[in-house]
Amino acid sequence: MVFLDIALYAFMGVVLIQVIFYLNIFGRFAFLKQKTSNKRSNTPVSVLVCAKNEAENLKTFLPSIIDQDYKNFEIVLINDGSHDDTLEVMETFANQHENIKIVNVKPLETFWGNKKYPLTLGVKAATHNVLLFTDADCKPLSKHWISEMASHFNSEKSIVLGYGAYDKIKNSFLNKLIRFETLTAAISYFSFAKLGMPYMGVGRNLAYTKKQFFKVNGFMGHMNISSGDDDLFVNEAATNSNTAICFSEKSLTSSIPKKSFKDWYVQKRRHVSTAKYYKRNHKVLLALFYITNVLFWGLAILLLSVLYAPILAICLILFRITVQYIVYVFSAKKLHEKDLLPFLPFLEIFLITFQLAIFISNKISKPKHWK
Repeated sequence: MVFLDIALYAFMGVVLIQVIFYLNIFGRFAFLKQKTSNKRSNTPVSVLVCAKNEAENLKTFLPSIIDQDYKNFEIVLINDGSHDDTLEVMETFANQHENIKIVNVKPLETFWGNKKYPLTLGVKAATHNVLLFTDADCKPLSKHWISEMASHFNSEKSIVLGYGAYDKIKNSFLNKLIRFETLTAAISYFSFAKLGMPYMGVGRNLAYTKKQFFKVNGFMGHMNISSGDDDLFVNEAATNSNTAICFSEKSLTSSIPKKSFKDWYVQKRRHVSTAKYYKRNHKVLLALFYITNVLFWGLAILLLSVLYAPILAICLILFRITVQYIVYVFSAKKLHEKDLLPFLPFLEIFLITFQLAIFISNKISKPKHWK
């Protein structure tokens, strides 16, 4: 009984911490009112796309960047030592459009498997100060993507965090899980940015200035780490005053999701491996939220399974889930992921378990390079 008393009090503490996270942190994005502006940016922009063996994806998705409704932009295509027809596809597009520039990176043993080296060469080759990044398998969801992202730059803002969604696939639990994880991550990094503690962004939709890149010596602080060209750079360079978020409908991008659990597992192992290099205050808060998440479900199952203070336990469970659901409703509406809401508890439990498995795997062995 003493053990169960401790478990119940611990459960109450966990629920309190979770509710504080949802209302005081994640609520900053969920309840944020979108500012609509007809202001169009005239800032010259360089769009950077780093591709490794992406010939078919470039054929499919590059036209959506080329056709952007923006007056002054160039596209910097970076071929990262591809051994398919990527370079030939780039050259075909470059011959047809004068605003396309190609950076052909030869494989270097020192940086094998590291995306940061070719990206650095691409940044150096870019003509303009404002740099907008996306992936070869990624497409803007409107012709105003560049305009929307560029409009957030000013004398103070040198980093803009965007949302990179994934294509929806009907009747696929894996697809829902991938998009739920993406939504959850976005709620987190958008909210922390509004809190004044920006800690990451995603390379599928991320912008910063060339000046900001060289101010922190680019990726040199973590060049030896194969992943993290997006989140580790933001974690190092972003501050409470130089970072903006952009989540308008016209600013979103969408990418091709993984089709198998194995492929997604490998991808997430690589992504998660960078978190240990975040700033200490970021790691503490993120770890606290994850641990209390695990404890919430673990203690909830324990208390209900033995029917210990069942009414109180159920009330606490419903209270926390209700607060969480409200935050997700407002957030999912902003990011056009409302179809995930009915599956929220199931996706969360599965994701927590999945992330725990990745954490254990990464402790045992290092994840592989990016391609």
